[in-house]
Amino acid sequence: MTAAVTAAGPTTIETLQAQEMELVLDRFEPADAWALGSAAVCIAQETGHGVLLDIRRPQLVLFRAVLPGVGPDQEVWAERKARVVLRMESSSALVDARLSQAGVDPRAIGWLDESYAVTGGSFPIRVRGAGVVAAMTASGLTSQQDHDLVVAALRAHLGEGAAR
Repeated sequence: MTAAVTAAGPTTIETLQAQEMELVLDRFEPADAWALGSAAVCIAQETGHGVLLDIRRPQLVLFRAVLPGVGPDQEVWAERKARVVLRMESSSALVDARLSQAGVDPRAIGWLDESYAVTGGSFPIRVRGAGVVAAMTASGLTSQQDHDLVVAALRAHLGEGAAR
């Protein structure tokens, strides 16, 4: 399974919003976490990316893979990115883009502390009729590449338009 992980420039707010509307699952159970995480591992391995992959609910890690080349800091980054998704119910890239466009620094106003990483790489696992039930995160590449890897894995999992 090969899916495109783009090296394009920053994704626009409109594109990020469209991704979130597109990438909605009908259900999400532990077996789905395994299948989705495994799809991401395949994509990362085929593209030669050393990355940490994480799927979690609050207080519960459902999937974790650490590929060669990942350092210990990536676990911290993954947790901090996922915390943004689980609180804001939007991808960490979309939260970053919206705050940047508005000129808001959430730390400066005391809104989000250092336990949150407002940067791309974590995406909401949204179930139709239920909302956000988990966050899928990649950490180890650029923020854009982390985001693109998660999106590619979700598309592959859903069988929608993943480049093969």
